[in-house]
Amino acid sequence: QVQLVESGGGLVQPGGSLRLSCAASGFTFSSYPMRWYRQAPGKERELVATIGSAGGSKDYADSVKGRFTISRDNAKNTVYLQMNSLKPEDTAVYYCYVLRNRGANWGQGTQVTVSS
Repeated sequence: QVQLVESGGGLVQPGGSLRLSCAASGFTFSSYPMRWYRQAPGKERELVATIGSAGGSKDYADSVKGRFTISRDNAKNTVYLQMNSLKPEDTAVYYCYVLRNRGANWGQGTQVTVSS
């Protein structure tokens, strides 16, 4: 079955960096765009970044442009989110997501907390 397993979250000070990873299995990873979403307490889940199946096409939410970078390694079935210059408002649970012909799948999420 499809599995998306996020890792790399944690507590970081404002201005710091984190790199999230999402290891995928159970489907042909290289055939599908991948997305990162996040959900802060009391807020709706929002799309953070999208990457095309080959990695050449990338798109970002305005709130993270210039600070976050999405990438993927199709040989490792893994998508990454490099987060720099982190702000307290980036605090959220971050989720990996894929939409396939057979439906959508979410990871379990990884907590990112930005606080001094």
